[in-house]
Amino acid sequence: MTMTPRLRKLALTAHVTSSVGWFGAVAGFLALAVIGLTSRDAQTVRAVYLAAEPITRFVIVPLVFASLLTGIVSSLGTTWGLFRHYWVLGKLLLNLLATIVLLLYAPTVDSVKGLAAQPGTDLGELRVPTFVLHAILALLVLLVATALSVYKPRGMTRYGQRRQHKQRTALAPQQRRPPPGLDRANQPEPGQTVVDHAPSFLKTMPHPRREDPGVQALAPHPRPWRPTPYRRGPSPSARPGPESLP
Repeated sequence: MTMTPRLRKLALTAHVTSSVGWFGAVAGFLALAVIGLTSRDAQTVRAVYLAAEPITRFVIVPLVFASLLTGIVSSLGTTWGLFRHYWVLGKLLLNLLATIVLLLYAPTVDSVKGLAAQPGTDLGELRVPTFVLHAILALLVLLVATALSVYKPRGMTRYGQRRQHKQRTALAPQQRRPPPGLDRANQPEPGQTVVDHAPSFLKTMPHPRREDPGVQALAPHPRPWRPTPYRRGPSPSARPGPESLP
């Protein structure tokens, strides 16, 4: 099913907006993770890990699902399809992989928040290097997906090649049909001669030899009417003068 241009632009706008928001949320999460890993202030470290959990739950997770759903809708509603081209399939797999890893890692973020909420927790237990690692990997995945969307590398899957072959096979009989002016319905009758260059009232002329046998002697070889081309005479300067006459 192909969407209308307005729906296609709306779906594309939603997909781009959610993807850009996802990228910005992950970049902010990376900044918090670096601060929590390098800061020496206990209150700052606790505040960082307390803020990491709501950012993950209420910002990153909704944007991930919005990007995934809008990307699927945009692919299915356009001629690109979802499984026809390798770059679209690659984006889908990257998005699914990032979504699964995020859902699996969300409980870890929640547990770190619980540790940060306890006043007597040591800073060594709060510092989580995996926050930085996951954020960097997520940014790399988003950069690769963005590059695939911009460059759109060539290459079709087997499913896409079969669909393209079916479409070309279905359109082949229509392309081999003669133009409307050359079909059998518009061909002249056996007793008529069609003149292409004549006016509309002279386009169909009766054949003299078949309409009236007495006209055969007068016009044994009838010719279609054609307009006489206009010929300009010689210019006044090229006309012979009195002195050039004999």
